[in-house]
Amino acid sequence: MSKIDKLNELKNLCESCFDCDLGKTRTKAVFSDGNIDAKIMLIGEAPGKNEDETGLPFVGRAGKLLDQLLLSQNLTREKDVYICNTVKCRPPENRVPTDFEKKQCRKYLEAQIEIIKPKIILLCGATAVKSILNIKEPISKIRGQWIIEENGAKIMPIFHPSYLLRNSSVKENSPKWFMLEDIKKIKEAYELLD
Repeated sequence: MSKIDKLNELKNLCESCFDCDLGKTRTKAVFSDGNIDAKIMLIGEAPGKNEDETGLPFVGRAGKLLDQLLLSQNLTREKDVYICNTVKCRPPENRVPTDFEKKQCRKYLEAQIEIIKPKIILLCGATAVKSILNIKEPISKIRGQWIIEENGAKIMPIFHPSYLLRNSSVKENSPKWFMLEDIKKIKEAYELLD
Protein backbone atom coordinates (compact mmCIF):
# COMPACT_ATOMS: atom_id res chain seq x y z
CA MET A 1 0.00 0.00 0.00
CA SER A 2 1.38 3.44 -0.90
CA LYS A 3 2.11 6.14 1.66
CA ILE A 4 -0.83 8.24 0.43
CA ASP A 5 -3.17 5.25 0.67
CA LYS A 6 -2.01 4.48 4.21
CA LEU A 7 -2.52 8.10 5.26
CA ASN A 8 -5.96 8.28 3.62
CA GLU A 9 -7.02 5.09 5.38
CA LEU A 10 -5.76 6.48 8.69
CA LYS A 11 -7.50 9.81 8.06
CA ASN A 12 -10.80 7.99 7.39
CA LEU A 13 -10.44 6.12 10.68
CA CYS A 14 -9.67 9.37 12.46
CA GLU A 15 -12.68 11.16 10.96
CA SER A 16 -15.02 8.41 12.17
CA CYS A 17 -13.42 8.13 15.63
CA PHE A 18 -15.45 8.67 18.79
CA ASP A 19 -12.99 7.11 21.27
CA CYS A 20 -13.28 10.23 23.44
CA ASP A 21 -15.85 13.01 23.83
CA LEU A 22 -13.97 15.37 21.49
CA GLY A 23 -15.41 13.41 18.57
CA LYS A 24 -18.90 14.47 19.63
CA THR A 25 -18.18 18.20 19.61
CA ARG A 26 -15.90 18.58 16.58
CA THR A 27 -16.95 20.13 13.29
CA LYS A 28 -14.11 18.39 11.45
CA ALA A 29 -11.27 16.14 12.52
CA VAL A 30 -7.98 17.89 11.81
CA PHE A 31 -5.65 15.22 10.45
CA SER A 32 -2.70 16.96 8.78
CA ASP A 33 -1.35 19.39 6.23
CA GLY A 34 1.88 19.75 4.31
CA ASN A 35 4.10 17.45 2.32
CA ILE A 36 3.75 13.72 2.99
CA ASP A 37 7.32 13.25 1.74
CA ALA A 38 8.72 15.92 4.09
CA LYS A 39 11.70 15.15 6.30
CA ILE A 40 10.39 17.57 8.94
CA MET A 41 7.28 16.81 10.99
CA LEU A 42 5.81 19.51 13.20
CA ILE A 43 3.51 18.29 15.97
CA GLY A 44 1.26 20.86 17.63
CA GLU A 45 -1.14 20.64 20.54
CA ALA A 46 -4.72 20.50 19.26
CA PRO A 47 -6.95 22.19 16.70
CA GLY A 48 -8.45 25.60 17.44
CA LYS A 49 -11.63 27.18 16.08
CA ASN A 50 -10.25 27.92 12.58
CA GLU A 51 -8.74 24.46 12.33
CA ASP A 52 -11.99 22.80 13.45
CA GLU A 53 -13.85 24.70 10.71
CA THR A 54 -11.38 23.94 7.90
CA GLY A 55 -10.07 20.51 8.88
CA LEU A 56 -6.46 21.78 8.52
CA PRO A 57 -3.88 22.43 11.27
CA PHE A 58 -2.33 25.84 11.92
CA VAL A 59 -4.55 27.96 9.66
CA GLY A 60 -5.42 30.83 12.02
CA ARG A 61 -3.20 33.69 13.17
CA ALA A 62 -0.74 31.29 14.81
CA GLY A 63 -0.54 29.28 11.59
CA LYS A 64 0.17 32.37 9.53
CA LEU A 65 2.97 33.29 11.95
CA LEU A 66 4.32 29.74 11.77
CA ASP A 67 4.42 29.98 7.97
CA GLN A 68 6.29 33.32 8.21
CA LEU A 69 8.80 31.87 10.67
CA LEU A 70 9.47 28.86 8.44
CA LEU A 71 9.75 31.11 5.40
CA SER A 72 12.45 33.14 7.19
CA GLN A 73 14.68 30.13 6.36
CA ASN A 74 13.05 29.29 3.02
CA LEU A 75 11.03 26.42 4.48
CA THR A 76 7.36 25.88 3.60
CA ARG A 77 4.68 23.45 4.65
CA GLU A 78 3.97 22.65 1.00
CA LYS A 79 7.55 21.57 0.33
CA ASP A 80 9.42 20.86 3.58
CA VAL A 81 7.06 20.20 6.51
CA TYR A 82 4.30 17.75 7.43
CA ILE A 83 2.07 19.20 10.16
CA CYS A 84 -0.22 17.42 12.62
CA ASN A 85 -1.35 17.65 16.26
CA THR A 86 -1.28 15.46 19.36
CA VAL A 87 -5.10 15.30 19.22
CA LYS A 88 -7.15 15.56 16.05
CA CYS A 89 -10.30 17.23 17.40
CA ARG A 90 -10.76 20.64 19.01
CA PRO A 91 -11.15 20.64 22.78
CA PRO A 92 -14.07 22.87 23.87
CA GLU A 93 -13.03 26.50 24.47
CA ASN A 94 -9.53 25.61 23.20
CA ARG A 95 -8.63 24.07 26.55
CA VAL A 96 -5.56 21.83 26.85
CA PRO A 97 -6.39 18.23 25.88
CA THR A 98 -6.76 15.84 28.80
CA ASP A 99 -4.38 12.91 29.30
CA PHE A 100 -7.23 10.56 28.34
CA GLU A 101 -7.91 12.47 25.09
CA LYS A 102 -4.21 12.43 24.19
CA LYS A 103 -4.01 8.72 24.97
CA GLN A 104 -7.03 7.92 22.78
CA CYS A 105 -5.55 9.90 19.87
CA ARG A 106 -2.00 8.62 20.29
CA LYS A 107 -2.51 5.71 17.86
CA TYR A 108 -3.16 8.17 15.02
CA LEU A 109 -0.09 10.25 15.81
CA GLU A 110 2.16 7.19 16.15
CA ALA A 111 0.87 5.86 12.82
CA GLN A 112 1.53 9.24 11.15
CA ILE A 113 5.11 9.20 12.45
CA GLU A 114 5.57 5.61 11.23
CA ILE A 115 4.20 6.39 7.76
CA ILE A 116 5.97 9.75 7.26
CA LYS A 117 9.27 8.59 8.82
CA PRO A 118 10.50 12.13 9.53
CA LYS A 119 14.18 12.83 10.14
CA ILE A 120 13.35 15.93 12.22
CA ILE A 121 10.40 16.24 14.62
CA LEU A 122 9.47 19.66 15.99
CA LEU A 123 7.36 19.61 19.14
CA CYS A 124 5.43 22.86 19.01
CA GLY A 125 4.51 24.04 22.50
CA ALA A 126 4.49 22.59 26.00
CA THR A 127 1.55 20.23 25.43
CA ALA A 128 3.26 18.53 22.49
CA VAL A 129 6.49 18.22 24.50
CA LYS A 130 4.69 16.67 27.48
CA SER A 131 2.67 14.37 25.23
CA ILE A 132 5.59 13.00 23.23
CA LEU A 133 8.56 13.17 25.61
CA ASN A 134 6.75 13.15 28.95
CA ILE A 135 9.04 16.00 30.04
CA LYS A 136 7.64 18.35 32.66
CA GLU A 137 10.37 20.99 32.34
CA PRO A 138 9.19 24.39 31.10
CA ILE A 139 9.56 24.74 27.35
CA SER A 140 11.55 27.94 27.91
CA LYS A 141 14.32 25.76 29.41
CA ILE A 142 14.44 23.06 26.70
CA ARG A 143 13.37 24.83 23.48
CA GLY A 144 15.93 24.85 20.74
CA GLN A 145 17.75 21.74 22.04
CA TRP A 146 18.10 18.59 19.95
CA ILE A 147 16.90 15.39 21.59
CA ILE A 148 17.71 12.17 19.68
CA GLU A 149 15.10 9.42 19.79
CA GLU A 150 15.98 5.76 19.34
CA ASN A 151 14.40 5.73 15.86
CA GLY A 152 17.01 8.20 14.68
CA ALA A 153 14.77 11.24 14.33
CA LYS A 154 16.15 14.45 15.78
CA ILE A 155 13.56 16.05 18.05
CA MET A 156 13.46 19.72 19.02
CA PRO A 157 10.94 21.47 21.27
CA ILE A 158 9.98 24.92 19.97
CA PHE A 159 7.67 27.67 21.17
CA HIS A 160 4.10 27.54 19.94
CA PRO A 161 3.37 30.46 17.59
CA SER A 162 0.29 31.42 19.64
CA TYR A 163 2.68 32.16 22.53
CA LEU A 164 4.73 34.34 20.19
CA LEU A 165 1.61 36.27 19.18
CA ARG A 166 1.35 37.33 22.83
CA ASN A 167 5.10 38.06 22.99
CA SER A 168 5.77 39.75 19.67
CA SER A 169 9.02 41.59 20.47
CA VAL A 170 12.01 40.51 18.36
CA LYS A 171 14.58 42.03 20.70
CA GLU A 172 17.54 39.79 21.48
CA ASN A 173 16.64 37.05 23.98
CA SER A 174 12.88 37.56 23.47
CA PRO A 175 10.77 34.43 22.74
CA LYS A 176 10.35 35.41 19.07
CA TRP A 177 14.10 36.05 18.72
CA PHE A 178 14.78 32.59 20.20
CA MET A 179 12.27 31.05 17.78
CA LEU A 180 14.00 32.65 14.79
CA GLU A 181 17.32 31.26 16.07
CA ASP A 182 15.72 27.81 16.48
CA ILE A 183 14.41 27.92 12.90
CA LYS A 184 17.98 28.63 11.74
CA LYS A 185 19.20 25.54 13.66
CA ILE A 186 16.42 23.48 12.10
CA LYS A 187 17.36 24.65 8.61
CA GLU A 188 21.03 23.80 9.25
CA ALA A 189 20.10 20.27 10.37
CA TYR A 190 17.70 19.91 7.43
CA GLU A 191 20.42 20.82 4.94
CA LEU A 192 22.68 18.08 6.37
CA LEU A 193 20.08 15.37 5.69
CA ASP A 194 20.61 13.16 2.66
